[in-house]
Amino acid sequence: MPLPKIATPTYELVLPSTKQTIKYRPFLVKEEKLLVLALESEDNKQITNAVKAVIKSCVTSRGVKVEQLPTFDIEYLFLNIRGKSVGEEVEVNITAPDDGETQIPITISLDEIEVVESEGHNKQIKLDDELMMEMRYPSLDQFIKNNFSMSDDMNIEKSFELVASCIDKIYNEDEVWSTSDVSKKEVVEFLEGMNSLQFKQIEKFFETMPKLSHTVEVVNPKTKEKSTIVLEGLSSFFA
Repeated sequence: MPLPKIATPTYELVLPSTKQTIKYRPFLVKEEKLLVLALESEDNKQITNAVKAVIKSCVTSRGVKVEQLPTFDIEYLFLNIRGKSVGEEVEVNITAPDDGETQIPITISLDEIEVVESEGHNKQIKLDDELMMEMRYPSLDQFIKNNFSMSDDMNIEKSFELVASCIDKIYNEDEVWSTSDVSKKEVVEFLEGMNSLQFKQIEKFFETMPKLSHTVEVVNPKTKEKSTIVLEGLSSFFA
């Protein structure tokens, strides 16, 4: 007689970008093993494939295109999947700001971590009196690079490629140019033709885009100095 199947619970969450309710399940042991082996390999391609496979397997709602979700949706989703898999609290060591060296361990409930959008955030960028540009958020591949990549060499060329991949379209009153219809080289050349003020608006888009955020208060046990710390991005909670 075959062994019985273990029932796996399912949960719901609301995606921050669309407010769509989706269903997901925790990691299974085989999937956690896949992630650990990929990370130990230090092979970026293997890590990318493993993270994609695990996230896609854990989302049980039909019609959800994980690759197209913005980075902050993926971070929020991964955070919740991990929480339901290995525990809904995470321990983080925070460096005391007043002396820059004392490590303060704190425990954070994953339910308290939210996606927040900074004031003044806008996907529409006005380049001049005629031209406008519409941005799109970084996707699953960029989420993986930011949180699991073994390489930190984010040079200027790669930065421009990231920005280029996040431009959805350029338009004026009469015409629309979709970046999907042109080469990435053309988009990069378009970026290089901007002045500093125009490019700063793009930088503001990335700086203010929604992100995982949680504010904590800590007390340095050595100096008794109290500080308020804002943790942002998935890596802050799994450092």
